[in-house]
Amino acid sequence: MPVQVPVIAKKHHSLRPVVFAVLAMFFWGMSFVWFKQVNTVYRPITIIFLRLLMSGSLLVLFIKITRRELKIRRHDVKWFLLLAFTQPFCYFMGESFGLSRVSSTISSVIIATIPLFTPVAAYLAYKEKVARATLAGILVSLTGIVIMLIRPDLSLSASPIGVGLLFVAVLSAVAYSLVIRKLAGNYQVFTIIAYQNLIGAVYFLPFFLLFDLKHFFAAPYSPSALFALLELAFFASTLSYLLYTVSIRDIGIIRANVFSNLIPVFTGVASYFVLSEQFTFGKILGMVLVMAGVAVSQMKLFR
Repeated sequence: MPVQVPVIAKKHHSLRPVVFAVLAMFFWGMSFVWFKQVNTVYRPITIIFLRLLMSGSLLVLFIKITRRELKIRRHDVKWFLLLAFTQPFCYFMGESFGLSRVSSTISSVIIATIPLFTPVAAYLAYKEKVARATLAGILVSLTGIVIMLIRPDLSLSASPIGVGLLFVAVLSAVAYSLVIRKLAGNYQVFTIIAYQNLIGAVYFLPFFLLFDLKHFFAAPYSPSALFALLELAFFASTLSYLLYTVSIRDIGIIRANVFSNLIPVFTGVASYFVLSEQFTFGKILGMVLVMAGVAVSQMKLFR
């Protein structure tokens, strides 16, 4: 998902930042489908550990090739450790285990509410003003989520535990956005993401060794699952951040973040064709309301 790193927007009139933003959201939307494909063979912790390890290594290689700064200051180590604990550790624990219980489409819609709750957290932590449009957007989006989760007979259409875990991921991402403010002004986004992914892989390593190592070696060889894992590492955890960074550099993070509305659309369409997920009227209406809520929360930016 998009990293909430403040970047000063440059004046840019080409379509490049828009195309890059759409591509980034497409890859993040597809990540929910790719996870489902890998999860048929490997367990969530294995998927996360390998994804982070591969992505972190790719980013370090990119930084070395482009001769960017990789060193971090000693007094910032604690912030990097806390950053990686919020995301990817807590975030992926919630998202991955939630995805194991909830459909890709519903999962992507819940995760797409992150931009709604970030301003509220910023108000509580830093006393930043929360616009009325943001509060209205939260209300509309939550209504959409409820419509997606509740059947006509008022029973739940998704696992309550899975939904709860996905909201753990949302809260973790919000906490991450608060912590990253301590680092964003002093380090390039590539350096931050590389460290958070590698530190996150270290956090997941003991869980992988204790719970998943035997299962990993006993798992059947599956070219499709391995290919989906590579897609997660390269496209969702590496290339998307590079594309998104160029986009927010040119049009600003808040305007670029509006494109996150597209994530559930890409996930929903891909889930229908790849995973054969069914679309009900309630699911479609809920998706529209959630995306409308996110859009409403940021409409003031385009006045």
